[in-house]
Amino acid sequence: MSGSLVIVGLGPGSIDLLTPAATRSIRVATDLIGYGPYLDRIPETVPGQRRHPTDNRVEIERARHALTLAAEGRKVAVVSGGDPGVFAMAAAVFEAVEGGELKWRDLDIQVEPGITAMLAAAAEVGAPLGGDFCAVSLSDNLKSWETIERRLRAAATGDFVIALYNPASKARPHQLGQALDLLRTIKPPQAVVLFVRKAATPETRVIVTTLAEADPMLADMSTLVIIGAAATRLIPRTGRRPWVYTPRAEPGMAR
Repeated sequence: MSGSLVIVGLGPGSIDLLTPAATRSIRVATDLIGYGPYLDRIPETVPGQRRHPTDNRVEIERARHALTLAAEGRKVAVVSGGDPGVFAMAAAVFEAVEGGELKWRDLDIQVEPGITAMLAAAAEVGAPLGGDFCAVSLSDNLKSWETIERRLRAAATGDFVIALYNPASKARPHQLGQALDLLRTIKPPQAVVLFVRKAATPETRVIVTTLAEADPMLADMSTLVIIGAAATRLIPRTGRRPWVYTPRAEPGMAR
C-alpha cells in the first residue's frame, strides 16, 4: 500500500517539548486526525493538509477513520497529547487494526513518542520518579473501578511512587477522593503528594502536600497527581517550593 499512518505524541503542551521527529511527521502528513483541542495546538502551515477533528471518547472510531484514509493512499498522522502509547491513541489504533480489515495489517504504521504527563509533572518539582514507579489511570470508562482499586492497592503495598492520570472530571468528581482514602489505609500519612496542573506550560501550578492533607478538589483533568514512596524526600528551600525527589538506592545499599 502507498499510504501510511503515524501516531504522533504532541507532548504535554509546550511547543518546546514537541520532538523534531514528531514535527517532521506532522509536516509531511496529508491528513491530521485527532481530538479537536489537540489539533488546535498545531499551527496551520502546510498548504492542502486536511484536518479531521473529533470529539473525545471516540478513539476507536477515530482510529478506523485514520486507517481507512491510509488504506486509500493518504499519509495520515493521528495526534495524541503526551505520549501516544500511554493511555492514548497508539493502543486504540492497534486495537482497530486487530479487529478490522485484514489489509490494514499491511499498512506502514509508526509510533512517534512524546513526553508524557508524568515526566513533565515530575520535572516541575525535581525527581520524584527517581526510584521505581507506576502509572494508574483513574478513569473507569474502559475498566471497572474494582480493577482500579486492585491496582492501586498493589502499587501502594509494593511502595511504588504512583502517578495518577485522569484523576477527576465532571462525570466522576468523587474518584480521586476514593483513591486517596484507599491509599491512606496502606501508605503513611506523611507520604508526599504532588498536584501538578498543566505541567510545562505558562499556567503550571504545583501543590506539595501530604497524603493526610491531600484535598481531591485540587485536581481536574489537567492535573497529574503523584503519590510518593516511603523514600520520597523533600529538600526545603527558603521562600520557595521544596525540591522533591526519590533516591535511586534503598537505605543501606552500597553506592
